[in-house]
Amino acid sequence: MLEFPKMRTCELSLIKYLLFGFNLLFAISGIGIIIAGALVLSDIGEFRHFMEGRLLAPPVVLIVAGCIVFLVASLGCYGAIRESYTMLMGFAACLLIIFIIELAVGIAAAVYKNEVHKGLKQLMRNSLDKYLTSDSDKIAWDNLQTKLQCCGVDRSTDWDDNRPPSCCHPTREGAEDPSPKHCKDARPGDESLYSTGCFEMIEMKAENASKVLIGVGIGIAFIELIGIVLACWMASAIKKRS
Repeated sequence: MLEFPKMRTCELSLIKYLLFGFNLLFAISGIGIIIAGALVLSDIGEFRHFMEGRLLAPPVVLIVAGCIVFLVASLGCYGAIRESYTMLMGFAACLLIIFIIELAVGIAAAVYKNEVHKGLKQLMRNSLDKYLTSDSDKIAWDNLQTKLQCCGVDRSTDWDDNRPPSCCHPTREGAEDPSPKHCKDARPGDESLYSTGCFEMIEMKAENASKVLIGVGIGIAFIELIGIVLACWMASAIKKRS
C-alpha cells in the first residue's frame, strides 16, 4: 500500500521535469517566432504602399503571438516548479485559447485569399494611374520595379506612353538608370525592358511569406497540444497527491 504514494511522487517528478524542459523549449520557440515574423514583415513591408493591412497583418500577429508564447511559457515554467495546480490549469487554458485563435486566423486567411488577390491588383492599378500626379506613388513604383525587376501591373504595356525608366535594365553593366526616352521607346521583347508584371512578383513574395507563416503556425500548434497534455497530466498528478 505504501508503494502508491511513492509511485505518484515519482510520476509527479517525471512530469515536472518534462514540463519544465518543454516550457524552456517553448520559450525559445517564442523568440524564434518573433524573429520569423520580423523577417517576413521586413521582406514584404518594403512594398507596403501596394498592400492592404490584411496582407501585413499576419506577420504582425506572429510577432505578437511570439511575445505571448514567451510569457505563457514563463508561466508554465513557474507553475511546474511551484507544482501549482491552479497555475498549470491556467497555463493549459492559455495554450488552448492561443490554439483556437490560430485555427480561426488560418481559416479566415483561406477564406479571404481570393478577395485579397483581387484587392491587391486593383490597388496597384489605382496607384499606377496616379504615377504622374503623386510623388508617393511615383517613388513606390520606381522602387518596386527596380528592386523586383518588373514592369507594370500585369505587363509593360500597362504604362501606355508613360513608361518610366525604372521599367528597364541599365543600358550596360554598371551604368546609371536608362534614359526616359530609351525606356519609353522600348517594345515588348526588347532585352532592356523588364518582361514580368509587378503583380506576379509581389504576389510571389506574399505567397512565400504565407508559406513561412503557415509552417511556423503548424509547428506552434503541435507544440501547444503537447503542452496542454503535459500540463493537464501534471495538474492531475498534483490533485491525486493532495
